[in-house]
Amino acid sequence: MDLDAVRTFVAAADAGQFQDAAAALSITQQAVSKRIAALEKDLEVRLFTRTARGARLTIDGQAFLPHARELLRVAARADASVRPGRRALRVDVHSRRIAPAVLLQDFHRTQPRIELDVVTLDADFHAATAAVEAGTVDATFHAVTVPARRLPGAIRTARVIDEHHEILVGPRHALAGARAVTPAQLAEHRIWMPGMAAGTEWSAYYDDLAAAFGLTIDLVGPVFGNEALMAEIADSAELATLVGERSRYLWPDSYDLRRIPVRDPAPIYPMSLIWRDDNPHPGLGGLRDFLGSRRADPPGEQVWLPKWAQP
Repeated sequence: MDLDAVRTFVAAADAGQFQDAAAALSITQQAVSKRIAALEKDLEVRLFTRTARGARLTIDGQAFLPHARELLRVAARADASVRPGRRALRVDVHSRRIAPAVLLQDFHRTQPRIELDVVTLDADFHAATAAVEAGTVDATFHAVTVPARRLPGAIRTARVIDEHHEILVGPRHALAGARAVTPAQLAEHRIWMPGMAAGTEWSAYYDDLAAAFGLTIDLVGPVFGNEALMAEIADSAELATLVGERSRYLWPDSYDLRRIPVRDPAPIYPMSLIWRDDNPHPGLGGLRDFLGSRRADPPGEQVWLPKWAQP
């Protein structure tokens, strides 16, 4: 069905005059008549009765009018769902617990008019980048482990998050009373991170971290979720795990878990925003500016980065 003809029909029904409908639509009265005639031919009914006073809806016209209005509303919603600046900016944060989700929520607080569609793709860097390239999402956050020359031509990246680590331990752990720990101190303790998928960028990062400081990162054990992991750590005098400084976790007060910063040097998990350079969504530029303004290196801080993230 010709939506221009439907739009013209609604305008004529509202105005009661083809001449007034023509003025409202910025077309000629002849064009209004032709569109209405074509619609009537398509529907095989008369929609208007022409009188000396104008145009009056027939019974069929009255029956069609509410459906015609709904057609136009649906068309407007369909247009808004894809038109840049009208549809929501779709961003993958991988997990709603970690730093990208926290920063995206901060961005929403500062730019509430930019509608967001926050998703969590179960994907590593390569799969998430493919989703950006295909247009499934507008942007994603991941550690970029390959040089720019090996990325698809339209893909752009910018390092926007340097996530510090904390060690999470229970109240009976030997490090429970520490205000901060060094990577060298962690070498004496078992770090439990079950379920880490091999071949992912985070697996590559922790392999580098373990090799650099002689850490024992234990991947053994079934994965029952973060809540079960925290319950095990709370009840153990030996188990510990690494979490991001801005990662959000909740646990019962009775667990008495401790989050202790890792410093001297501070291991950094670097994450980049990944997007297509030909994406016209205006909210994307605002997000990039916001993230750029929030990334700052503390003066004089000694940090450690994996080899693939070093300048």
